[in-house]
Amino acid sequence: MKAFLLAAAALLAIPAAAQTIAFTGGTVAIGDGSAPAPGTVVIRDGRVVAAGPNVAVPAGARQVDATGKWVAAGMVAGWTSEGIVDGEGISETYDARARTSPFNAAVDVLVAVNPDSPVIAVDRAGGVTRALVAPEPGNSIFAGQGAVIDLGADAAAVTRAKAFQFVELGENSAGLAGGSRPAAYALLHDALAQAQDYRRNPAGFDGRTRDALLKRSDAAALLPVLDGRIPLVVHVERRSDILQVLDLRRQYPQVKLVLLGATEGWMVAREIAAARVPVLAAALADLPAAFESVGATESNAGRLEAAGVTVGLATVDISAQGGQRILKQFAGNLVAIAKVPGHTGLDWGHAFAAITSGPAAALGMDGEIGSLRPGRRADVVVWDGDPLELASAPVGVWIDGVEQPLANRQTKLRDRYLTPQEGALPKAYER
Repeated sequence: MKAFLLAAAALLAIPAAAQTIAFTGGTVAIGDGSAPAPGTVVIRDGRVVAAGPNVAVPAGARQVDATGKWVAAGMVAGWTSEGIVDGEGISETYDARARTSPFNAAVDVLVAVNPDSPVIAVDRAGGVTRALVAPEPGNSIFAGQGAVIDLGADAAAVTRAKAFQFVELGENSAGLAGGSRPAAYALLHDALAQAQDYRRNPAGFDGRTRDALLKRSDAAALLPVLDGRIPLVVHVERRSDILQVLDLRRQYPQVKLVLLGATEGWMVAREIAAARVPVLAAALADLPAAFESVGATESNAGRLEAAGVTVGLATVDISAQGGQRILKQFAGNLVAIAKVPGHTGLDWGHAFAAITSGPAAALGMDGEIGSLRPGRRADVVVWDGDPLELASAPVGVWIDGVEQPLANRQTKLRDRYLTPQEGALPKAYER
């Protein structure tokens, strides 16, 4: 009896992803910049085995017939508050910003991620499979440490903890540093210098006093940035700020920079490309919404890409809160912009890459997520049409090779009241 129970327990321990699945008959969008083409996608044990034309279906594989459909890499949301904000203006669920905390760089959003957030379920049903979850600046230019999560319907959401450090150096940094951009840059350099002091003499570091610029944990959190072990994501928009950030490399050559926003990046695209700094761009910013974005143009992402910059798209100019499924619309608009005389957009393959492998590459994770290339995590979305068309919708989502539910709060409300009956009271949620 004991042997039987042990065998049963072993079977239960086998993960749901431990199977081979072949998606056949569809148009395959790998997410690496290549054009979509008919083909087959094979995944095994939660990883991609092969994708493209002339891919054989392994014996015994479960086959998903995608005839007339598209089989695509899952979208990677480039800058979000997925799982740490359930509703704007609701302080009880708003864990993205800590306005009065004595800590800044040490803040780690991962501990607040709620995989059961209704926002996650809605975006998962929209084809988003991974997300870069970022803190927001509170009382310092250093916002803290972001994470990369999956949007699967389970409790194990972490793909990479402490994936990056976020710092605000744009227009908003002045108010966070004492009133001016020079003050923000002085704060940045002093904080990095103090982190070096902490490295040399942790026991003698004075980070316990109330007025200390950095707490000990803040200084410790900046060391991986100085060593190049995690990227430093910097929010800047105007050309002069971008150049100032690129200049950080002269003093800190190991730092891996990522630009966020970069509305005027097209003006210095060659410099960004030469520095090999990726950009998480605001895709469709085309109006001077602030003094730092006077040079806004919808051609920004296309011009950056043409210069050789690695580009991912983000909703930073709209909102990081939910709605990340709209990224496909951004990418589709960039394809359309390419057809407008005098404008620079992206071809279909590169536009799709900007919402899949582009954000992953910005954090050095394109070997792990963001495409259907062999060895990557098996995040697969089957669409009923072209993913970059507004009318298209997912009909199946797999994360780490596990098929996901598409039902969410919105679909349940739709179904509940689709055929209302007079006199019926609203039903309670399932218990």
